[in-house]
Amino acid sequence: MAEHRTMQRAALLDAARSLLSEGGTEALTFPALAERTGLARSSVYEYFRSRASVVEELCAVDFPVWAAEVEAAMAGASTPEGKVESYVRRQLELVGDRRHRAVVAISASELDDRAREKIRAAHGGLIAMIVEALGELGHEQPRLAAMLLQGVVDAAVRRIELGAAEDPATVADAAVSMALKGVRG
Repeated sequence: MAEHRTMQRAALLDAARSLLSEGGTEALTFPALAERTGLARSSVYEYFRSRASVVEELCAVDFPVWAAEVEAAMAGASTPEGKVESYVRRQLELVGDRRHRAVVAISASELDDRAREKIRAAHGGLIAMIVEALGELGHEQPRLAAMLLQGVVDAAVRRIELGAAEDPATVADAAVSMALKGVRG
């Protein structure tokens, strides 16, 4: 029975990812989750009490995986500049990934305070990854620089998500250039 519930919960989360990446937060409804998974609508409520609880669970499951991919890319770099470039590029490469599109859609949704706090904590972990490299570059306030650097990444993500006139590789190159020129201490 526990294994069945685990599988159903995983199916619901996978359906939620698809709905979010296809149609944004408006598409994430319990009737849509029920339809995608073949469950009765009332059964969805056995797993999640609200849309916000689905979002919380997605963040808890997906954000660490996404952050680990960024961290792995940074680990492959041998210089602080390389780490900054890897931090920016890997996040921008993940824009097309369903997990990432779901996280972006989540950030735009209406969430309760608990869900927002979990998302803030997850983002704080991502920002913490780059602080050391910024310190090695001689930045006097590496944590502040990390937050501003993430702002550059977030702006580039939005640009790519909007399907801007520029090719995603051009956006990534511009973001990396801005980041490397802007973070030198």
